Amino acid sequence: MPRTLALNEAHVAMGGRMVDFAGYSMPLQYTSILDEHKAVRRAAGLFDVSHMGEIFAMGAEAEDFVQHLVTNDVSRLSIGKAMYTLMCNEAGGVIDDLLVYKVNHGAYMLVVNASNTVKDFEWMQANNPMGADLYDVSDQMGLLALQGPDSLEIGAKLLGEPVHQLQSFHFLRPAAGEFMGFNKVIVSRTGYTREIGLEFYVESENTHALWDAIMEAGSDYNLQPIGLGARDTLRLEAGFCLYGNELTEDINPYEAGLGWTTKLQKGEFVGREALQDIKANGPKRRLVGLVIDGRGIPRSDYTVVSESGESIGRVTSGSQSPTLNRGIALAYVQNDPAFTTPGSKVGIRVRSRTLDAFVQKLPFHRKPKK
Repeated sequence: MPRTLALNEAHVAMGGRMVDFAGYSMPLQYTSILDEHKAVRRAAGLFDVSHMGEIFAMGAEAEDFVQHLVTNDVSRLSIGKAMYTLMCNEAGGVIDDLLVYKVNHGAYMLVVNASNTVKDFEWMQANNPMGADLYDVSDQMGLLALQGPDSLEIGAKLLGEPVHQLQSFHFLRPAAGEFMGFNKVIVSRTGYTREIGLEFYVESENTHALWDAIMEAGSDYNLQPIGLGARDTLRLEAGFCLYGNELTEDINPYEAGLGWTTKLQKGEFVGREALQDIKANGPKRRLVGLVIDGRGIPRSDYTVVSESGESIGRVTSGSQSPTLNRGIALAYVQNDPAFTTPGSKVGIRVRSRTLDAFVQKLPFHRKPKK
């Protein structure tokens, strides 16, 4: 049986179609995936993503531990800032992608994928020679994501003008009791949609009250609840990787186009030696964006072929893009300019036919400037 979150009954009452996702009962959609997708692109949507994992690294050795654990350079973080990074194994394969928040000196919050929380925590414990204090607080925390062009206006109704001053990948920590009487709150300018957005971390027992408060604040902005279906089409248009699809322990950052998260010059970290070799020799495959030329929807595991019909890779994620109104996909293909250069023509085999497609530079949907 899937686990339930604090808002489970509320999702059902709102008409949420519940599905098992990463071991949790989660809403796939409330109305339609298309309507919910467009609501986020045009106005705002609210997601319950409380299934995500939160792990704290604490103590005098916390920074050295996190720096040893992840590929990005955590020393560049100041209090109130977050960064996207990867956690790799010794061979350079991706164990997980995550966000690291510097909450205080000697206090970091690592936000990991729900399906990987147990695995990640065990990996952290096994790769902690510094002896940092580690705490998995996932079951004690709720997480709501407010995303879309109107999200800052909605957030400001709850938190005031400081929300408008919050830069991307920065966060606020209201003092205990200052925001809705809650003791522990983090509000960050992060998200998974390539829209302007906020994410609210609260104690689990406060999730329902926060959901109601955000929905009330957004009532003048046509704020809608959004399910996992639209979350996936939004992240796909944004060109964001999904663990288990674009990222696995058999895929390295350079293949995934995430070499920018890998700071080899920072010094020792798990997987650094292997990643140095991969960078020096070049990856054998690369993640690319594909757009269907005509009708047809690509799906995961469909074969990508060259113009001559030779198999050159496979689709990892695919869907109909509500914004572009055509099929789009992320796919790993041979690292050859003939297959990776924007505008290059390829094919995607769909049962008995081949869809024409061309390579497009990611993201499919550009983040608005504001």
